[in-house]
Amino acid sequence: MQPYYSDSLVTLYHGDCREILTALPKADLCLTDPPYGIGSWSATGGNSLKLSEIDAINRRDVAPDAETFRLVLAAAKYAIVWGGNYFGDVLGRTRAPLVWDKGIRGMHFADGEMAWTNFDFGTLRIFTYSIAASEVKGNRAHPTQKPVALLQWSILRVKDAALILDPFAGSGSTLRAAKNLNRRAIGIEIEERYCEVAAERCRQEVLAL
Repeated sequence: MQPYYSDSLVTLYHGDCREILTALPKADLCLTDPPYGIGSWSATGGNSLKLSEIDAINRRDVAPDAETFRLVLAAAKYAIVWGGNYFGDVLGRTRAPLVWDKGIRGMHFADGEMAWTNFDFGTLRIFTYSIAASEVKGNRAHPTQKPVALLQWSILRVKDAALILDPFAGSGSTLRAAKNLNRRAIGIEIEERYCEVAAERCRQEVLAL
């Protein structure tokens, strides 16, 4: 299986995660932000994508089914699924959710976002990070791109997580976060244009915030 990109810490595959996951080593942590299946992404609100690109993403915005989640969760000891509240019927309950407080109130953006975890330790934890100060504000390569700072914080929720997996890698924020923390990471992304964005971000020695 030929990687799309690889370096000393990061390996990125272009393809469908359902066809690749079973060939990978088991990770310590699966940290991901899968498509929610709600469509209608906006080209406004700081989004730098063209309308044609938004339309293409809407066509790809298909939520993972139960079998896909079974494969994803089996691929790592621990899991953090951002947007996991959309998949409660599949993922079930969580004892230790994560919350990103975006530091905004009363705007058309959500005040925050939630992540489902399968942690058998800990309790709810909140990360406060202003979206206005985020590196993704007005500079997003993907409409649901998460701040690298948020994903670094997420990785650090699992002590000694040496290998990180993101089966819906998008523009590579999880891979970049892992690399910043000197952790190994494997990503899978079905859209080739985002593979190239992710690869370019991972080539950088230091992420410009």
